[in-house]
Amino acid sequence: MHLPNAIGLKGGEVVAFVGAGGKTSAMFALAEALARPVVLTTTTHLGAWQTGLADKHFILKAPEALKDIGFNSNARLLCTGPAGDDGRLKGLSGEILDALYRRCRELALPLLIEADGARQRSLKAPAVYEPVIPGWVDIVVVLAGLAALGKPLSEAFVHRPAVFSGLTGCALGSAIKPEHLKTLLSSERGGLKGIPDGARRVLFLNQAEGGALEETGHRLGRELMAVYGRVLVGSLHTAGQAGPVISVHAQTAGVILAAGGSERLGRPKQLLDWRGVPFVRQVALNALEAGLAPLVAVTGADRDQVESALAGLDVRCVFNPHWSEGQSTSMRTGLAALPVNTDSVLFLLSDQPQISPDLIRQLLARYAAHCGPITAPMVRGQRANPVLFAREVFNALREVQGDRGGRAVFGQFPVDWLPWADDRILLDVDQEGDYERLLKAFSMK
Repeated sequence: MHLPNAIGLKGGEVVAFVGAGGKTSAMFALAEALARPVVLTTTTHLGAWQTGLADKHFILKAPEALKDIGFNSNARLLCTGPAGDDGRLKGLSGEILDALYRRCRELALPLLIEADGARQRSLKAPAVYEPVIPGWVDIVVVLAGLAALGKPLSEAFVHRPAVFSGLTGCALGSAIKPEHLKTLLSSERGGLKGIPDGARRVLFLNQAEGGALEETGHRLGRELMAVYGRVLVGSLHTAGQAGPVISVHAQTAGVILAAGGSERLGRPKQLLDWRGVPFVRQVALNALEAGLAPLVAVTGADRDQVESALAGLDVRCVFNPHWSEGQSTSMRTGLAALPVNTDSVLFLLSDQPQISPDLIRQLLARYAAHCGPITAPMVRGQRANPVLFAREVFNALREVQGDRGGRAVFGQFPVDWLPWADDRILLDVDQEGDYERLLKAFSMK
């Protein structure tokens, strides 16, 4: 998969790269994959040789120097400070960097920042003063090189090995294990250090070259996606035609819309019986079995009974006081309850207990393979529920008003359709006859 899609770029974002094991390569690979112009810079240092990776290099000593940059050119524009005594190019001063950021925002240009140094090692542990990530960054990509696994903890493979040892418990000279890397990347003093609260986190496990390292990368990706929201596994060095990313592990939350008043049915449809279990509880059980996390249930009418039906499950119930104003208010309530690093969300209806864990898992797999804005089932030309929305769609969902759900934004984004043969997923319950048809379809009546 190509980097822009794997990272989840919409266009014009500010992306900072930190960590070790391919930061500069990742930054320039992303610049190569994006439409020109692209602006690149650093808040730390760059080797002078790295200027050859850009089309044009500008040394900026004052904000006024920005006027000399051809921001409308079809080029990768590298902006740095002058070279220091060590021959490395310095980062921009805060004033110049802020001016460059404002200019890129005005022109909706992507701004890519190398915000950390690692002396070309596969792994690193940050010093007290690192990384240097501006507060206005949109996305932080944390790099880690899997090639260091199994190697001795030393300067040959890890930048600042003593700090790494203190953070992970790996003794100097001992073999670096996956659990040490997981500890480092999960730590607020390690991989998460300095990431602004509002920035989206992406982890790139690079150097996944060979079956064993690739498999380790997949396992770490599954374990760390709750921390980062999205974890990429791949190899910048051996990138194929499809791009450097082999797989994407994304944290997909689930939101059960269970706030409606069931006026046409005349009784709470969330509590209808499904093989001895209330509808809403079966929906939650299916979502949890499929791996959605966290799982939120939005309640409204019949709040106490719905919450009681979900008792004992790993489900967070949130009350929507405006439930009578339509489904859009429950969508907003559900989104507001999700962690800030949520990569995507799957909305489930409380009157569809027949949505199987297998369907949910296949939607997740489809999203992991394509990372499209919207992923949904299609049954014989008819769109169906449940629908998965990537983070880039969240703001559009918040704008929906009245008694409309996520389908209101389908015209604004591409939809990746999952073909599905079982047309019983089209059934829902609004009236008594619908309930009888659903039970009959599953030989329960």
